[in-house]
Amino acid sequence: MTEKVWTRAEVPEESTWNLEHLFLTEEDWNQELELVAGSAGEVTKFKGRLGEGAAVLLECLNAQEAVIERARKVGAYAHLRQTEDGTNPDNQARSAKSGDALTKLSSEFTFIDSEILELEDGTIERYLREEPGLADFERSLKLLLQQKPHSLSPETEKVLASLSEVHGAPYRTYLRGKLADMTFEPVEVDGRSYPVSFASYETDYEMNANTELRRSSFASFSRGLHAYRNTFAEAYAAEVKRQVVMSRLRGYDSVTEMLLRPQQVTEEMYGAILDTIQTELAPHMRKYAELKKKVLGLDTMYYCDLKAPLDPEYSPSITYEEACKTVQESLSVLGEEYGEIVEAAFTQRWVDYATNVGKSTGAFCSSIYGSHSYILISWSDNMRGAFTLAHEVGHAGHLMLAERYQRMTNARPSLYFIEAPSTMNELLLAEHLRSRSEDKRLRRWVIMQLLNTYYHNFVTHLLEGELQRRVYDRAMNDQAITAKVLSELKGEVLSGFWGDTLEMTEDAKLTWMRQPHYYMGLYPYTYSAGLTLSTAMMKVIREEGQPAIDRWLDTLRAGGSKTPLELARMAGVEMSDPSTIRSAVDYVGSLVDELCELFEEETTD
Repeated sequence: MTEKVWTRAEVPEESTWNLEHLFLTEEDWNQELELVAGSAGEVTKFKGRLGEGAAVLLECLNAQEAVIERARKVGAYAHLRQTEDGTNPDNQARSAKSGDALTKLSSEFTFIDSEILELEDGTIERYLREEPGLADFERSLKLLLQQKPHSLSPETEKVLASLSEVHGAPYRTYLRGKLADMTFEPVEVDGRSYPVSFASYETDYEMNANTELRRSSFASFSRGLHAYRNTFAEAYAAEVKRQVVMSRLRGYDSVTEMLLRPQQVTEEMYGAILDTIQTELAPHMRKYAELKKKVLGLDTMYYCDLKAPLDPEYSPSITYEEACKTVQESLSVLGEEYGEIVEAAFTQRWVDYATNVGKSTGAFCSSIYGSHSYILISWSDNMRGAFTLAHEVGHAGHLMLAERYQRMTNARPSLYFIEAPSTMNELLLAEHLRSRSEDKRLRRWVIMQLLNTYYHNFVTHLLEGELQRRVYDRAMNDQAITAKVLSELKGEVLSGFWGDTLEMTEDAKLTWMRQPHYYMGLYPYTYSAGLTLSTAMMKVIREEGQPAIDRWLDTLRAGGSKTPLELARMAGVEMSDPSTIRSAVDYVGSLVDELCELFEEETTD
């Protein structure tokens, strides 16, 4: 456990990503930014001409795709530098400079969608028949045509695009407060002082076996959150209001309808994930919480105890290097092509695993078309970190395979599918660990790691999704979104799921302040959708072996060339069948039951 939170300059270079793979020097980045910002003419020369014929449209779309690929690389560099240290003013300035330039570029390209939507009905279908080169763009063109009832005038669309940096202000306000300004008091436990930060709490103290440290660090963490509750609530309320205004401006019945449309997801699919898992999983997770309370000898179960280890004496420490080796071994079943991507990620500094002041919390994978993926985590020498690493390299393997086989326009799938490949890797890691030994204690430990995965996706993120649903319902009825309201709603969501298993406190209700996902549209619930799919797929792999793995790899290579339901069917899973969701929940229940039996056996031996 670290005694100090390091600055970015103090962390070892080998624990950081190598952004020279994107741009060798700052000067190179600045030069490319200027070139990209000045490249609008390569696309705008087609303005007013898309009705001339299929060949002109193809030429325009090719030019747009080429410029956007370069622009995203420039933007990714600025974003990655910002996330590695949000306190650095140079990183802040670079992010702002990049955002302004790329927003202006994007606004110049809005004429493309507007002109396509103004074409006479049937024109795009005719273009597709006449020009084989447009086949790669067929999916995106047809998705665009579905937006026709909700499109605005070309002038309005351009103005809205030019305001995208302004629209992103709520999220940036949240990040600045969280990463650059917020501080936490250290805590004193057993005569030792422990510094508290977002990263140290969420990657270490929250899962610590020492109840006093776990609870006192949560109290310090919550006091830090509490001081910013009104600012964060105002930022989130502004984001929600922006979405409400946009949904009404575009003629949608609700924010939910607007946000689900690009995911190619129906409200029925969305509701099925939220409702089925919450209702049917709650009894299993309450049983799991009761087991923890009993085994840990706690008089009262608080929110901050939910991630406490059940068997701290059998919680082996694991270094980053050891985790890389274990993850690589577990994913070897996915074949040579996938394995090469994983090996490169771990040996060529694609991963930033340092812990430093100002670093973004949580973990993510940024996949850059035409380059390679970058992964951000904060390492803390525990097995949960290995599962997080497997998860993020799942995104890298998926999207880099998709890039090899799909054009940029078809490389990235719907958010509804995006978390399936990442959670699949967590399940493969658990399967690998379980296969190492028949030892009951090891099996028990692996089950606990699996339950951590399901807790993260089926509980933490799912309940975020439920809070979002309630917030949007309130906002659509023009009701205020304040810190008090958000804490009350979060308390209701937590109490509804955990019942009297959990002693609800005011600190627990501040959990709405911790995640950036609320600024990313309807993203939180998709973690549960992805894990539902991967759970079903893992069952198929166990039954069929290599043929199922081959289908899965083909599905990854398909990228976003199909709808999420089509991708699932391609792999051999029917996500429109409610029994698929129930089967995943039942599997979690079986893990809880088995864990309870293993602990019961220990007490009777």
